[in-house]
Amino acid sequence: MAKKALLVGINAYPDAQNRLQGCVNDVTNIRNILKDYYGFENSGIHVLLDERATKAAMLDRLQLLTDKAESGDFIVFHYSGHGSQIRDRDDEKMGDGLDELLCPVDMEWDRGTYILDDELGVIMEKMTATGARLEVLLDCCHSYTGTKGGFDRPDTVADAVQRVRFMPPPLDIQCRAEGELLPKRELVKSVPDKEVCWAACLDWQTSADALINDSYNGAFTYNFCKIIREANGKIARDDVLQRLRNAMTYNRYAQIPQLECAKELAKQPVFS
Repeated sequence: MAKKALLVGINAYPDAQNRLQGCVNDVTNIRNILKDYYGFENSGIHVLLDERATKAAMLDRLQLLTDKAESGDFIVFHYSGHGSQIRDRDDEKMGDGLDELLCPVDMEWDRGTYILDDELGVIMEKMTATGARLEVLLDCCHSYTGTKGGFDRPDTVADAVQRVRFMPPPLDIQCRAEGELLPKRELVKSVPDKEVCWAACLDWQTSADALINDSYNGAFTYNFCKIIREANGKIARDDVLQRLRNAMTYNRYAQIPQLECAKELAKQPVFS
């Protein structure tokens, strides 16, 4: 059984107004957690940071993990950077009228250099089909359903106070959906029984890039790692989720972390 991880963190987006400050720290934080508490070795952890985290590089590394995955392997994918949403033009029957997406460092709307939730979901399904187990953490805006799970969309939206990890579509793309009514999201397929998905927020929320103890971090990743350290790595996923939500509320973050997995996996320790 092999333990492998792909950790992606992007601060240095080319457009200055889109630059973030806590994503590289998030990668360092998760990497240390995996090594200190869960037996991951340097050779099993691949890191893509800033200018190296292109769409091609991210997909190539995910495909490589899939190609080499074997039954019993444990794989972690962590993404920290911008997320966004666009109107779904493929008439998805299982969706909410929107596609969630990840924003690589070479993100350009006209070139399509973003990673749709559909693309990510296909890769994850292929990975778990090998018999490997997978734990995904998405610390970006609109991250819930980032691998195509299901959720009933609320009618109200709360805004984060901190700098948010959201890259808005350009006006011409936003205009394509102007006046269109989005269908209420139906509860759709569940996450495969070998896959665990963590999201920093609901798919209608933003995720905070926050100054915490004089250092910038993702509010989700920082508190996730803090909770694991306090428990010395021995804590069930559902317990982490409850403590995460309590921490977000206490520190006045608007985002609500999410966990998607089979019920039995929620009762098991993180990264197990």
